[in-house]
Amino acid sequence: MDKVGFIPKWIKWIKDYLKSSKILVLFNRTPTQEFNPCKGLRQGDPLTPFLFLTMVEGLAGLVEQTAKKKIGKGPR
Repeated sequence: MDKVGFIPKWIKWIKDYLKSSKILVLFNRTPTQEFNPCKGLRQGDPLTPFLFLTMVEGLAGLVEQTAKKKIGKGPR
């Protein structure tokens, strides 16, 4: 997110949000203890589409910059 141009405060908010989520699993209709996920967002999290689109836009911009500078090798 830093390379895309997000300010450090915004990046910290997103990281804190991801670290603060908790999950529990129903096993034979009995909930387990809550635990923190190791990676990513939960399925159906409303923030998922926003973060995905934001990162895709950033990646597209980086690819465009690379193409303009002719840094990478394209197909021959």
